[in-house]
Amino acid sequence: MVFQAVGKLLGKHSKIKKKATAETEKLYLEPRYTSARILDADILMLVALPKGLNVEEWLASNASAFYNHVSLMYGSISEFCTISSCPTMKAWAMQIQWTDEKGRKRKCSGPQYADYAASIIQKILTDEDLVPTKHCKDFPKAFKPAIQKTFRFLFHLLGHIYTCHFKTVVNLELHPHLNTLYLHLLLFCAEFHLLDSKEMALSEDLTTALINSSPCPKTSGSHSRNT
Repeated sequence: MVFQAVGKLLGKHSKIKKKATAETEKLYLEPRYTSARILDADILMLVALPKGLNVEEWLASNASAFYNHVSLMYGSISEFCTISSCPTMKAWAMQIQWTDEKGRKRKCSGPQYADYAASIIQKILTDEDLVPTKHCKDFPKAFKPAIQKTFRFLFHLLGHIYTCHFKTVVNLELHPHLNTLYLHLLLFCAEFHLLDSKEMALSEDLTTALINSSPCPKTSGSHSRNT
């Protein structure tokens, strides 16, 4: 089973013990929602490096695709993510600060973080020296850290959507897409070591719930598209 394989891949990242906290009930952990996802393709097949393809090219193409998918998901709830509704950038149990190019940290709102992250990711993915598109150019040593930064931003944005806007996602009937996108991204990151284990541990409860839940049968219609 796909999700059993996901569990094995992520198992090494789930050993970090977290302190019990009196948090409010997490809507996204309810079984009626964790079982909802779209399964038009085998996620393991989507993650696996195709034979004959350079791993850097695979990482670059997937980074671009994931960025587009996460941008679309965030765009669906962006009108509800404002400075007043999200004065801090909450994702999972963290309040994330923005770190500028000089290493200075400062608080920012949810929409500000989303804008900053989008700007940096676009800069990374369109930098011909960092992510070359011509076959004659090699990928630089700085490529992998830049891609890891890209996926960390995307992980934070998905975390913000789950933490602060999941009810809106449910009202829009987009939670099957969000769950599938999240699992796809986590599996990809686990396969190619793109996220730190401490980062992945932040959403361990959601990952476990999604892996252990049985997907609802798909219905023909609105939930038939791939993420």
